[in-house]
Amino acid sequence: MPPIVFTQLNYLLTHSPHSIKVEQMWSGSKNPGLLDRFTLAIPFCLDYIKWDVIYNAQFPLLAPDIVFGPEDEKFRPYNAGGEGDLKPKNSLSDWNCKDPTRLLSLILELRSLYMAYQKKRVGEVDDERLKFEINTIYSREGIEMYMTSGVDKPEEVKLAVPLLEMDLNKMVAGSTWRHQQKIYLQVIYPVSRKYLAMASAPRLKLVSSPELKAFFSIDEFRLPSWLEGMCMAEYLPTLEEMLESQIRDAISSIEVRRKFITALAIPFGRPVESDPVFCRKATFLACSGVFTFLVHISLPIQFPRQQPALMLQSSQHFHSHPGNAPIKSAILQDYPWSPRWDVVEMAERIFDYLVEECLNFKKYCNEVLVQQR
Repeated sequence: MPPIVFTQLNYLLTHSPHSIKVEQMWSGSKNPGLLDRFTLAIPFCLDYIKWDVIYNAQFPLLAPDIVFGPEDEKFRPYNAGGEGDLKPKNSLSDWNCKDPTRLLSLILELRSLYMAYQKKRVGEVDDERLKFEINTIYSREGIEMYMTSGVDKPEEVKLAVPLLEMDLNKMVAGSTWRHQQKIYLQVIYPVSRKYLAMASAPRLKLVSSPELKAFFSIDEFRLPSWLEGMCMAEYLPTLEEMLESQIRDAISSIEVRRKFITALAIPFGRPVESDPVFCRKATFLACSGVFTFLVHISLPIQFPRQQPALMLQSSQHFHSHPGNAPIKSAILQDYPWSPRWDVVEMAERIFDYLVEECLNFKKYCNEVLVQQR
């Protein structure tokens, strides 16, 4: 890849506010090893739009061409105005190959124009119910819309509605998330050309940034019911109130897990390794006579309602193949547990259980070694 192109692409991937991915790279020059074209997968409306970025390896100082998907052939962001009209400056007309930020600026500018293009398409749909719904939530910031249509596709309008004004990145102490964490409500309306006195509920789904699953299970959140005759403006406040309450509970449970890991250090000693942010796992070094082993403890998001999963790993017994991996136990969860115990008693009960279980594990390790001979 030409150095100028590499610098711009690298800057885009490391500084974009969106999680843009490179899907494929290829060469358009006589030298097949000189990669000057690539496909970007750009997050939009809880999905990805894919654009090809075409540089010319022979003339890398020139601005790239951007090729949009076949479904967006009418999207022509810089073709506004008639012939001879003065056209405003844009990221392509003002290209500077020496500026590493230019490719990112171009893609963000095009994404913003694409967002406006899709809003315009949705606004032109002849569906009174859909127009009413969008008008009731139009003042909310950050809503993205997408119109799907085609020969083999039903006409639908997809909305990505950002929820909550909470800064989740700041609420989780010590988080190292590079991108701003968000929760969205995906709303899908089928387009209807006829007036329906009692329209059906839209399809609803809660979607979050993947990283949020480390402390909040979006899949276990139950959406409130959509009542007959309800509109989106009535639905969203109830949803956000429920969601905010559960988010705050999830953040509080991080501290509960932290106290439990601290309590484990009383019988086990200081952990060899632990998760300092979400407090979802900890590893301790233990021994029974001369037999030393690691105790891996995984805490579920629903702790203490759900008990931790335990796994033992020998420090002295190894598989002969592959790679001489240490011998480990199965996941252990069949031990005394009550969510009503205080964290000190929870830790003591686990320790007492492992005093006996580690003998079974040592026997298992020895049997594995015999089988490998």
